[in-house]
Amino acid sequence: MTGVRRLTLRLAVLLVILTCVPYRASAAGQAVENVPDMSGDYEFTQAVDTLGILEEEGRLKGYIDVAQGADESDEVLSYQLIAGTRQGNHVEFKTNKIHEKYYRFTGTVERGRGHTEGDPDFLRLTGDLEIVKLDSETGQEHVERRREIFKWKGNSKRDDEN
Repeated sequence: MTGVRRLTLRLAVLLVILTCVPYRASAAGQAVENVPDMSGDYEFTQAVDTLGILEEEGRLKGYIDVAQGADESDEVLSYQLIAGTRQGNHVEFKTNKIHEKYYRFTGTVERGRGHTEGDPDFLRLTGDLEIVKLDSETGQEHVERRREIFKWKGNSKRDDEN
């Protein structure tokens, strides 16, 4: 009888584990539902830089404003998104070229730690950023790849700017 009880207990544990697996898969699928529209301003590689996105039917439009380093200039370079898509929670975009440099991003949009759209980090883009620099003489691309998290700036930051 002891062997039968152990077998019954093992089967019960296995049954509980198997019933939890579909729940986790469906919970992961709900993450896409939590982000119906990703339009807004995000912090780019530094808090002073801005990634502005407008989503329209799976297409992404927008810009990246990048402040130059103190040794370069006080000018802000504005890279336009020339290609961008969103399918589910998968996001990709590419910018135009300025001074033989442009950006490519591939990643996901997901809910952040903010509770409302007005909160910073309400949404975030997590993925791989490629900073592409072209050699003007050879045309060869030099690619710097890095993992990035671009956090939603929230309405409070926009209100502070006005």
